[in-house]
Amino acid sequence: VERYIGGLLDMIHGSVKASKPQSIQEPIEFATEMMDKKMLTHAERQAEHKRKLDDTSRNNQHQQQPFKRNNVARAYTAGPGDKKPYGGIKPLCPKCNYHHDGPYTQ
Repeated sequence: VERYIGGLLDMIHGSVKASKPQSIQEPIEFATEMMDKKMLTHAERQAEHKRKLDDTSRNNQHQQQPFKRNNVARAYTAGPGDKKPYGGIKPLCPKCNYHHDGPYTQ
């Protein structure tokens, strides 16, 4: 019984040990019930955070697409002016416009 309880997850270990089981069947059943409750409450919390669909949101989907297209176009036109300057130690080659040591070899 002690070996079984010792291998349980920390969140239910204390509860099962506090129930002071006499046979091996008692902690198994108790741990199963505790895990079922934990899983159920976790699933309920996840369901609370999901968006609920109704008829109005389904009817308005075609109106949202132009805004999405505009946002995508804006994202691609951010411009090349946001480049970071070169932070390395190699010199800029005037022929190939890359930073490297030694002569330009193409």
